[in-house]
Amino acid sequence: MEVCYQLPVLPLDRQVPKHVLSRRGAISFSSSSSLFGGPDPRKLSQRRGAISYDSSDQTALYIRMLGDVRVRSQVGFEPGRRGSHPYLNVDFRLLHSRGGSPGPVSARTVRRLLSFQRYHSSRVYQGVPTQNPLHILDDDYTGQAKCMLEKVGSWKFDIFLFDRLTNGNSLISLTFHLINQYGLIQLFQLDTVKLRRFLVMVQEDYRSQNPYHNAVHAADVTQAMYCYMQEPKLAESLTSCDILLSLLAAATHDLDHPGVNQPFLIKTNHHLAALYRNTSVLENHHWRSAVGLLRESSLFSHLPTEDRLNMERQLGSLILATDISRQNEYLCKFRTHLDKEDLCLGNASHRHFLLQMALKCADICNPCRPWELSRKWSEKVTEEFFHQGDIEKKLKLELSPLCDSRMNSVGNIQIGFMTFVVEPLFGAWARFSDTQLSQCMLDHMAQNKARWKGVLQEQLNRRRISEWKRAVWTFMAH
Repeated sequence: MEVCYQLPVLPLDRQVPKHVLSRRGAISFSSSSSLFGGPDPRKLSQRRGAISYDSSDQTALYIRMLGDVRVRSQVGFEPGRRGSHPYLNVDFRLLHSRGGSPGPVSARTVRRLLSFQRYHSSRVYQGVPTQNPLHILDDDYTGQAKCMLEKVGSWKFDIFLFDRLTNGNSLISLTFHLINQYGLIQLFQLDTVKLRRFLVMVQEDYRSQNPYHNAVHAADVTQAMYCYMQEPKLAESLTSCDILLSLLAAATHDLDHPGVNQPFLIKTNHHLAALYRNTSVLENHHWRSAVGLLRESSLFSHLPTEDRLNMERQLGSLILATDISRQNEYLCKFRTHLDKEDLCLGNASHRHFLLQMALKCADICNPCRPWELSRKWSEKVTEEFFHQGDIEKKLKLELSPLCDSRMNSVGNIQIGFMTFVVEPLFGAWARFSDTQLSQCMLDHMAQNKARWKGVLQEQLNRRRISEWKRAVWTFMAH
């Protein structure tokens, strides 16, 4: 029971082919279509432009942009040479799986999702008030989600709760709301159906099996980016184009993240590493994937070509700034501007640079959130690190730093991350934007760091007591 919208007729009055109608994101606006007899989203990753690890030919390369497809022959991906890349057919989805197949879906769950799909998709996003006098469960969930969106600028915003209230559609709901709240739909004359379709495809292109780099993380970064754009210095100077690009960059900054880092892709000779010549591999892929979805959804097709290409380039510049390996480069430039006091928000290039810094802060702001939220994110990112370590063990590769579960813990990883990465960045941001929010973030970070130190000390004390008990029992046994 798919919720469908009428698709336009193709040129020359050719009807849309059946195989196109089954493409994930083409018609279905539900991430749970497999529950209703539709195709499993994981098996629909063979859409044009997707990169599939589940296809029968796992070494196949599917790149969204034709510019990327043209370089295949240059980097050695002809069919006859695939055997020279031993790790190209590593199935990351299987390696990340917990084991065991999902259990049967209860009738109650199906009814819950069916009502949500009918009501939420057709009413909420089109702004049509419901005419159904019956009170259904979705009214409660939708009402609570709307109440949360009224406080979307709060630094205590609980994205995990919001994701539950929106039935796992936090990225779609949040981004659509913010774009609409700023009046960008009317200003840029965006087609709401195209916008919704674009956001659905974005959310579905995040891999839900990733503990950390998934659509909820993207929604969290988008909410943080909104908070930073509300800071007085930026709020007074940002143009509508700045705002739209910032929200889209935040929503797509980790699109189709494979759950492993760049060094892993490089040392396994992954095709993305070769494609982008070992430089900002993931960030380039996130950007090109985002541009591919923009073009596939035709969201900006009504804009002049020059404006559309310029927006795509600026989107890439923002996403590429999130490359953590270039942290010192951006931080040194930021500090130089702050020391010289020469940042001019009337200058478009300076505004763009500040948005790059804001997105970098939003991307790694988890240690600056309240403890309960920060702790959840810390556990999730560590889980993903350790998953990569498990993959490296299976492939008999040298374990990457932080990925060895025997040598690391959530606490020591977070303390090191705060000390060497987060504190320098947010200290510089507080120099630029000395506001209540900046002080709140620094306070949370200090408190969280102290709590992780307490956790480590408690673990150390328990280990010492355990060792002391073993020593006593060994002595008494003799």
